[in-house]
Amino acid sequence: MKKSYRIEPIDIALRESRTRNEAHVLYEAGRLELNVPRLLAIGRFCVYMERLEGKLLRDIDQRPGQFGEVGRELAILHESGIAHGDFTPANIMKVGKRFFIIDFGLSEITKGVEEKAIDLLLMKRSVDPRCYAAFARSYARHSKNARGILAKLDGIEERGRYKVRSVA
Repeated sequence: MKKSYRIEPIDIALRESRTRNEAHVLYEAGRLELNVPRLLAIGRFCVYMERLEGKLLRDIDQRPGQFGEVGRELAILHESGIAHGDFTPANIMKVGKRFFIIDFGLSEITKGVEEKAIDLLLMKRSVDPRCYAAFARSYARHSKNARGILAKLDGIEERGRYKVRSVA
């Protein structure tokens, strides 16, 4: 979206770059036959994709059994070198009996484990511990690098800004 506070040439370049990145990542995820909206076209500042009819995971009754597929989808995404950047129930849509990953606006192609561990942290902070446990088990079964990513997650949680603090 155009930002009036940015210098116009910088704003245009940034918006074009982000649009191309989102389209590229969405295309790559679709090529892997992951449950993502199908890319239809790309404009200068917008991505046109398949419209999904369903409900966001954040808006439905969440049960641990639903999170196995979600963990599998994220593991495959990570195995392909893609970090979502905002992996929460607000960006997962239930369509029929399947779960689709949506909104790749913050995603990136990366070999690093930090960004992938952040995806796990966001999910962990967003759902009931039993749902996260089911998600993490499925993720670990389907990811070749789960051990390293989960270890990185533990390290991130030990950092001061990520620690849960009690009010004294």
